Amino acid sequence: MTITIFNAISHFLVDAACVGALFSFGTEAEGFAAAVFVYNTLAFSTQCLFGFAMDRILRPGRRPDDRFLLQGSLQAGAMFVAAAAALSPLGPVVKAVLLGLGNSVFHVSAGSVTLDRSSGRAVPLGVFVAPGALGVTLGVLLPGSLDYVCLALGIASIVCFSIYRRAAARYVFEDKEPEVKSSAVFPVVLLTAAVAVRAVGGTAAEFTWKTGALQAVLLTLCVFLGKFAGGFVRDRLGVVKPAIAGIAAAAVLTAFFAWSMPLSLIGQLLINLSMPVTLWLMYRHIPQYPGLAFGLTASALWPGTLIGGLIKLTGPLQSILIIVCFLLGLGAIIYSEKALRK
Repeated sequence: MTITIFNAISHFLVDAACVGALFSFGTEAEGFAAAVFVYNTLAFSTQCLFGFAMDRILRPGRRPDDRFLLQGSLQAGAMFVAAAAALSPLGPVVKAVLLGLGNSVFHVSAGSVTLDRSSGRAVPLGVFVAPGALGVTLGVLLPGSLDYVCLALGIASIVCFSIYRRAAARYVFEDKEPEVKSSAVFPVVLLTAAVAVRAVGGTAAEFTWKTGALQAVLLTLCVFLGKFAGGFVRDRLGVVKPAIAGIAAAAVLTAFFAWSMPLSLIGQLLINLSMPVTLWLMYRHIPQYPGLAFGLTASALWPGTLIGGLIKLTGPLQSILIIVCFLLGLGAIIYSEKALRK
């Protein structure tokens, strides 16, 4: 669990440094909007590519502990690149390219390690992914803290080598089968599409009460708590029943009560419970490809977010869109869980 906690803290620092570096230019700066678009596109969309490449490079013919050390080296390098790029005097767009690529490599390397060491549990997945939301909000609201964040991130990148070397000497690794079962392909595609569709529904919702920093922090805390708790819920109660209750309730609260801050916050907490569950299911179907499993779930978020932002619906049509999107995600989770038992 030491590696997972360290990676969770690193996740917070990487996202805070990357987003803080962009927002340090100021939202009115020339090239800021383009930089944010470039950063998000590279940070999210390239994760499936880097993840697949990492799996292909690290898996064949390598001992598990050697692969683990190589994953740690990639992670540490990505952390250092993110810290250096964040503090560099480069312009917004060029900096966004370096930050986006560094962020992507960090996520797939640290994420694949978290999956590899999860021992079939979802708890480590929620612990790792949850702090990212806190880092993003810190970067948006307090870009002036960038120097301190980057200093901490630089130190963490150095510490990373030591932690991984010590862990490699103690940890017992299990090799995975080299081939994917044909029955796993459809659940993987379905889960990837479900992540994108849920992002469409989530982005289409309009929280009119979100007018200041306090509301943004409260929303972030609920997202964090949902992702963090999702793994515990899965490991304690399973997949299907919590997913049905949580996603159905989240759909109703998001679709019909977006005007209410308390109910919207509960809805955001509930829908984010499914995030580590989706990642857990993805990995269970392709356990020999942890980088691809993590990368697919992350990459699907960005196109879904873009589409959701472009759809301008109001009233009943907006509510129907949110309900349909969330329920499609629920259906994908139920089908994929049942496919594991065949």
